Amino acid sequence: MNLLRHAALAALFAGLLGAGGGVRADEMPVIEVTLNDGVVTPQHIEVDAGKPFKLAVRNIGTAAAEFESRRLYKEKVLAPGAEALLEFRKLSPGAYPFYDEFHMDRDTANGTITAR
Repeated sequence: MNLLRHAALAALFAGLLGAGGGVRADEMPVIEVTLNDGVVTPQHIEVDAGKPFKLAVRNIGTAAAEFESRRLYKEKVLAPGAEALLEFRKLSPGAYPFYDEFHMDRDTANGTITAR
């Protein structure tokens, strides 16, 4: 009987942890970003400050591209046709620039994530 009670309490405790444990990685909002030979789409992204999210970055261009943000401490080189999923736990309010470093000669190679 004691063992059964301990098992029930453990199950209840696990359920409570799961219910209030925050957002799981697979429940995070996913924002699509494409890199296309120096064109970043979208160039302006808004997210909720303090909330986790993911960027699904795809290179749909014919040349290699590099998603980079010094302020976010993220960089990812993508071959043509490649994609990557970048996870962000939370951002403080503010603007976070990013760019395709391999195409910095184009005005369209820049973007900003704004956390509000």
